[in-house]
Amino acid sequence: MSLEEARRKKHDKMKRRFFYRSVVLAILVGALLFALISNFNRDKEVYRAGDEAPDFELVQINENNELETVRLSDLRGKGVMLNFWATYCPPCEKEMPYMESLYPKYKDDIEIVAVNLDQSELVIHKFINKHDLTFPVVHDKNNDVMDLYKVKPLPSTFFIDPEGIIVEKVEGALTLEKLEEYFQMIQP
Repeated sequence: MSLEEARRKKHDKMKRRFFYRSVVLAILVGALLFALISNFNRDKEVYRAGDEAPDFELVQINENNELETVRLSDLRGKGVMLNFWATYCPPCEKEMPYMESLYPKYKDDIEIVAVNLDQSELVIHKFINKHDLTFPVVHDKNNDVMDLYKVKPLPSTFFIDPEGIIVEKVEGALTLEKLEEYFQMIQP
């Protein structure tokens, strides 16, 4: 074998090795990109109008209401206003009297479920007593339901029809007029 043939074989071997390594690298990069894009899109899943509201169960802490626990699926047949709020949120506090003023009128057809995100139940009880709230207030201690619904700004409210389908999602405080409009949309 001549020196020239040895160099050509070595060069061909290096070209094949480079090709195989490039193919393996391209496959690995493609798999990494696929995994990143899939996870990014999954984390961004947000429930919108037309989606079925995900079920949850939380303990009711309002002593002015007879429910002990609130499971969303148990409220089928009624419209549901699912409101995420906290005592430290001024817009949340502003809309609470509107919710309370409409609750006696609609409570046979619509259930208000106020999901509180504060850390201390003592603070929540003070707030409930201050505003004399009678609708169910549940405490999402670990923010599990907040994460499930991908809630960002407070207050955020989901209006759910009697079949468990989200009719509307509202980010920010509601006026009395808007609240009553949404109640009429979800009333059975």
